[in-house]
Amino acid sequence: MTAPLPQPATSEIARLFERQRAHAPHMARTSAAERRERLGRLSRAIKSRRAAIAAAMHADFRKPAWESEFTEIHMALAELNLAMRRVGRWMKPERVGTPLLLFGTSSRVVYEPRGVVLIMGPSNYPFSLIVNPLIAAIAAGNCAILKPSEKTPNTSRLLKELVAATFDETEVALVEGGPEVGAALLDFPFDHIFFTGSAQIGRIVMAAAARHLASLTLELGGKSPAVVDATADIEAAAQRIVWGKFVNAGQTCIAPDYVYVHESRAPAFLAAARAALERLYGGTEEERAATPDFARIVDESHVLRLKDQVERSVAAGARVEVGGRFDAETRYVAPTIVSGVTTDAPLMQCEIFGPVLPVLAYRELDEVVAFVRRCGKPLAMYIFTRDDRVTRELLARTSAGSTAINTTLLQYANPGLPFGGVGASGLGAYHGFHGFRAFSHARSLLRQREPALVRLFFPPYRGRLHELARRVLRLLE
Repeated sequence: MTAPLPQPATSEIARLFERQRAHAPHMARTSAAERRERLGRLSRAIKSRRAAIAAAMHADFRKPAWESEFTEIHMALAELNLAMRRVGRWMKPERVGTPLLLFGTSSRVVYEPRGVVLIMGPSNYPFSLIVNPLIAAIAAGNCAILKPSEKTPNTSRLLKELVAATFDETEVALVEGGPEVGAALLDFPFDHIFFTGSAQIGRIVMAAAARHLASLTLELGGKSPAVVDATADIEAAAQRIVWGKFVNAGQTCIAPDYVYVHESRAPAFLAAARAALERLYGGTEEERAATPDFARIVDESHVLRLKDQVERSVAAGARVEVGGRFDAETRYVAPTIVSGVTTDAPLMQCEIFGPVLPVLAYRELDEVVAFVRRCGKPLAMYIFTRDDRVTRELLARTSAGSTAINTTLLQYANPGLPFGGVGASGLGAYHGFHGFRAFSHARSLLRQREPALVRLFFPPYRGRLHELARRVLRLLE
């Protein structure tokens, strides 16, 4: 058993917060070169601990080393490389146009840091979902307090050591602990809060931010659909959906939550999906349970939740095509595909967040659109088709945080794309410049030079000057 994380006293949190608040004005004045140096330190610290980072996540939930490398370490280093290359460009004031009415003035947008920010990370990607927003916060010139998930204590301890070795606590500090520590942090008047996790906790975070009028970024989740139409390449669609669903044991906020397949291709898709699963994880249930390439569920309670959802769905008429094994003691849930699922099945009532893939058949695209809308705006949507009209229709009739065509998950890997939800799946976005922007305030700056037409609009509002002003306004309409 891993020893429980220490629970810092509120006084220790207050000390860190006050030290950072006092230091924030200095951080706000840092140059691009100084921010680049801090980012470089973080990059070197990560590279020197590569094996330890992967080992910590394996200890927490048997995350395969390659998945740790690709989905956690590489993602963070890619964000760092982009930020180090571009931070100077991002920081430059942005010139905006001047309307004729304001002749004699010039305008700029100046990006300034928000101040002291709180970053609260989840358990499913316990390294990258702390480090990636931290990169953006540093690039924008903020001080930051980090709160990783208590459900991944080994990764939390590694992050604490990494942060302490890389930054002074007046710039970046990490606080460990459980929900009560998270609640205590939310009592402090942070300038910005970045939260990744469930919608349920997201509402609590949003309420806390409202108390202090803090700005907020929420990365939540939802039921992200995959739609496979009659024209799709079934073999390719099945393999990419199976990979996207079962990587990290399905604990990915943008994983395909369920698949809607055109009824004419449903049998072929199920056969292809099963074959893909067997190629990736093993041909038998025993091989899949023993493979080192499949992670475990982070929390025992989620194993029991998934088991209950599958069993009740089967009782309602669904069929387990492959998988269906649950072991709460080892936190193992077999990669599972379920067919014959209806929209009122227990598996379809909330985000699954585990290695269970329901497959539904549809006849008309209207059925898909209606259900997607009913579930709320998802964090991601995946469309598999060779027909551009289908893509255009689904894009026009639905809304999602991100969309990928004929693939899954890869939109997250492009730091040039904003990553974030919409509606119930989140608020705000980050990655690359979008992350810098999330942790910055866009301050408008207007400078007046002489002469300026604005004098035409000073009182008194009569006489020849007023008549000239009135004519100028009408000419500009």
